[in-house]
Amino acid sequence: MLLNVRNLTVRYGSFIAVNSLNFSVNSEVYCLLGPNGAGKSSTLKAIMDMVPFEGNIEILGKSNKEKFVKNYVGYVPEQPALYEYMTPSEIISFVASLRGINDLNRINALVKAFSLEMFMNTPIASLSMGNRQKVSILLSLIHEPKLLILDEPFNALDVLSVKVLKELIQSHVKNGGGVLFSTHIMEVAEKICNRIGIMNKGIMVMETSSDNIREAGRSLEDVFLSVTGLDETIKDILKGLE
Repeated sequence: MLLNVRNLTVRYGSFIAVNSLNFSVNSEVYCLLGPNGAGKSSTLKAIMDMVPFEGNIEILGKSNKEKFVKNYVGYVPEQPALYEYMTPSEIISFVASLRGINDLNRINALVKAFSLEMFMNTPIASLSMGNRQKVSILLSLIHEPKLLILDEPFNALDVLSVKVLKELIQSHVKNGGGVLFSTHIMEVAEKICNRIGIMNKGIMVMETSSDNIREAGRSLEDVFLSVTGLDETIKDILKGLE
């Protein structure tokens, strides 16, 4: 098991963002879905030990609080966290040196895959949101981690980069890795996820598989709206517009 989350609770003061969450990720693509404020990002931050939490989180059988386990994880935050005064070339070299990566072949291949060649010497502060996201994704991949934790990774990406990232995710799983990611894009989740966890108000309200949804003859969007109660909200909104 690559990731095991048990009784995870995240609090911000008196507000409970994540409430007794349980799930696991093996060699698969696991997608966390939920409305804004459902607790998805807080869950991913807790897994990365970036926020205080209650419960137990294990990565490759070890506590996520043990620093060495981060060597096996690639993380993309919801908003790219990059040194804006540095260029992509500088920040990639910096991270590669920290991780002891000397082979530039993989790095160069990723730079080309995400069409970053002409931006490598441009300060991060001058890059578009899409190109910042590409750099953030590249940094999560250069050390060939066993587990990818991706928070809204498709945000601001162009069509080509979305396709490249989807292919990289699927290739990662074929090679024995695991992927946990959150997204608002139902079509992407439906196509590439093996299992899906739907959160609402900090609680896992449904856990299923893409196969089960297809066999039931339903779309992921319909299931999502139903279990979160948003289908009734939409009906009320439309009724008010009549």
